[in-house]
Amino acid sequence: MSEAQGRESTQRLPVIEKTADGGLGQSTSAAAYEPVDGAHGRSGRFWSLRRVPAGVVALVLLTGAILALYDITAVRADRSALHARKVLVRELAERPLDDTWVLVGAAVAVVLGLWLLVLAATPGLRGVLTMRPAHADVRARLHRDAAATVLRDRAMEVSGVQSVRVRMGRRRADVRAVSHFRELDEVRADLDATLADAVRGLGLARPPGLSVHVRRTGRKG
Repeated sequence: MSEAQGRESTQRLPVIEKTADGGLGQSTSAAAYEPVDGAHGRSGRFWSLRRVPAGVVALVLLTGAILALYDITAVRADRSALHARKVLVRELAERPLDDTWVLVGAAVAVVLGLWLLVLAATPGLRGVLTMRPAHADVRARLHRDAAATVLRDRAMEVSGVQSVRVRMGRRRADVRAVSHFRELDEVRADLDATLADAVRGLGLARPPGLSVHVRRTGRKG
């Protein structure tokens, strides 16, 4: 009981920014809900299967292996080697290192190599968020678009909110709401509380922070 009260007493207070017209322009909250890493256990990101890059690499290696095997078999059988291999060997032997085509080929090889290294070292799947594991053998994920839709629907339930745009990132959810009545600070405070509860309800392994912005509807002139 005392531990829960201690956490509530040390919670970051909302930050309110008022404009020169007395607060009727825009109200901003840096984050009413800041997650604590590791509070519900760690769960790694999902890794992409990389089907397309893996298929391209496998196809290139298979083609090269078939051509090399055919060339070796042809030479051992006293037949002429592949014409492409003869041309390649001759070009590599005669062209200088500063030749344009040699530099272009080297640049392409470097770019492809770096691309494969990046794919091998990064998990990918940036469009999904890892959910908090409820069981050791079960892993779940939530698409960022779906999470943004949940936050938008919850924000629309707040009194005074006319429209909401939510941009869901991996570390922060940027919520921009338009209010057509009530004080902006009151609307923003209700949004902070509602969206903080919505983020907790998503069950994410690493809940994102909240950045809430509220502004008044544009006046027709």
